[in-house]
Amino acid sequence: MSRVLFRRSTAALAVAALALTGCATRQPSNAPAPPPAADFPVEVSVPGGSTGLKLEKRPERIISLNPSSTEVLYAVGAGKQVVAVDDQSTFPAEAPKTTLSGFKPNLEAIANHKPDLVVASNDIDNLVSGLGQLKIQVLLVPPAKTLDDAFAQAEVVGKATGHAADGTALAKRMRADIDKIVNDTRKPARALNYFHELDNSLYSVSSKTFIGNVYSRFGLTNIADEADKSGSGYPQLSAEYLIKANPDLIFLADTKCCGQNPQSVGARPGWQSVNAVKNGGVIALDDDIASRWGPRVVDLVRTVSSAVSAAAAK
Repeated sequence: MSRVLFRRSTAALAVAALALTGCATRQPSNAPAPPPAADFPVEVSVPGGSTGLKLEKRPERIISLNPSSTEVLYAVGAGKQVVAVDDQSTFPAEAPKTTLSGFKPNLEAIANHKPDLVVASNDIDNLVSGLGQLKIQVLLVPPAKTLDDAFAQAEVVGKATGHAADGTALAKRMRADIDKIVNDTRKPARALNYFHELDNSLYSVSSKTFIGNVYSRFGLTNIADEADKSGSGYPQLSAEYLIKANPDLIFLADTKCCGQNPQSVGARPGWQSVNAVKNGGVIALDDDIASRWGPRVVDLVRTVSSAVSAAAAK
């Protein structure tokens, strides 16, 4: 899900082919390559998304309609199969960005790219059935709610694109990296609380969201939880509520969209008394990384770890 949806409602890994060595097994240079779709047909399912989607052959013309899936596709080695990505996909740089929208999908524009697989996060405007009528399959990969969801989705995308082993390896690597970062983080003497800012109108996230799940790995207390009366996961706080809650850490996910930074937060009326402001605990995040559930969530975890360790040292 993009930053826009959150507010209101690593470089691509290349996969090298192993050359056969040894005189007895060497193939002539003009020998045809083995078919890349040896593991097909495959059937994949995603909790909350596609169920029992059967792919008869490896997709060679993939469209991604959400940034997280774009990053996963490249990370599992399917980048060369991607022919178009949506207008919110900014990473990796070589991804073929277009004007396609995952929020307002245009079936005709999608079909013009002649995809054999479309990866999307939501079935907006009956995207799945609409493309189905055009004989285009859709892999629906919903926004991850937990880190475990993100790991599982990496495996599914790998399997669906003919890179099952790479998807499994990516999931294992992400899990291992995150576990190590969390375990190596300096533990504070007392429990720390935090505020995650989605925009400067003080929309935030609760612990039930994906980003909230990331913070929970560090034992942090989310000041927005009590304010989420509707259970949406994205409450809007008041300045008075936040100042009274007095968070030890403030994470800004609105540095690009709203120009927020530690200095601008410190200049807000009454915020000078907040622990995070007084003790240098206001952390500017990369907006994109903080709103996605792809491989770069490891970078987000590393940033949170540094902030927690710094606060624990004071």
